[in-house]
Amino acid sequence: MSFTNPYGDVELTAPQALRALAHPIRLALLDRLQRHGPATATQLAPHVGATPSVLSWHLRHLASFGLVTDWDGATSKRERWWQAVGKGFRFTMPDDAEGQDAARQLRAAMFARSAEEPTRWSLRDEPRLSPRWQALAGMADTRFVATADEVQQLEEAIEALLAPYVRRKDGPAPDGARSVRMLRYLLPEADDEQAPA
Repeated sequence: MSFTNPYGDVELTAPQALRALAHPIRLALLDRLQRHGPATATQLAPHVGATPSVLSWHLRHLASFGLVTDWDGATSKRERWWQAVGKGFRFTMPDDAEGQDAARQLRAAMFARSAEEPTRWSLRDEPRLSPRWQALAGMADTRFVATADEVQQLEEAIEALLAPYVRRKDGPAPDGARSVRMLRYLLPEADDEQAPA
């Protein structure tokens, strides 16, 4: 694992790590720790929908792949506190069959987890936003024609634009700033008459 990307995310490469994270509870745990900071299994339980003992097992499993670690800022040693290692995580499609299978499992779990997010947002968050913030929200469904190299360049350019805002979490935010979530799918379409390249 490394943190060489512009966001400071954990980069997953091992198929075992990809499979470990391709679980709804583990994805929910990691997301909660990344968004809200260190917590105990007991504190996480109501937000993740599992018992503290089940969550402790999943947290230890995530720790074995370097995604979470013990938090040393706890004032009490009676409970084990956990923290996310990175702000986020990322992975690319490996070259080998085992890695590709694991990456597809994780990608499917991530799609399933985020599929309901726009609906949750529209019910939970949008009604509490000012008209200005409501007007900024939205989505796009844009199709375009590009080569694989051009798509890679596009992704790199988007990441370069977003990186300063993602890293802003480490320091003070400007007045009027709020947390914003961007769900970005890049879905190349298959041509039925074209063999995979």
